[in-house]
Amino acid sequence: MKIRVGMGYDVHQLVEGRDLWMGGIKIEHSKGLLGHSDADVLLHAICDALLGAANMRDIGYHFPDTAEFTDGMDSKVILKKTIELIATKGYKLVNIDATICAERPKMNPHIPKMKACMAKVIGCDEDDISIKATTTEKLGFTGREEGISAYAVVLIEKEA
Repeated sequence: MKIRVGMGYDVHQLVEGRDLWMGGIKIEHSKGLLGHSDADVLLHAICDALLGAANMRDIGYHFPDTAEFTDGMDSKVILKKTIELIATKGYKLVNIDATICAERPKMNPHIPKMKACMAKVIGCDEDDISIKATTTEKLGFTGREEGISAYAVVLIEKEA
């Protein structure tokens, strides 16, 4: 068996007039994330980690923010297609460990729904997905509630 690790990071600006999507679910909040797609930073960080682990470049290469087909795209579609892309090289997900950095809204109450949604999209067990949430103690762009970021580490495997 061959195993590989990938790391991903994403950040988007918080703005009024947009829905807030995180981990594939809509979260009620006064602001949402600005982006070409639905701007789900958690799923984008996970996709970058998966693609990196499989040595398949990054999310922007496969789903460019200049393409018409990605305009307003649901990031669950991006996640599903990313799982399919790594499968073309014989890889499958082992586990995800991710962290959301947001001052508000509080993410912890939403984590079980995020895990259930992502597990369904990926076709894995919820126990294979770890999601944590933190603030930056009011420091930086996150602390000023100007944006939200996410980090992800994944492990993938290929049968030898």
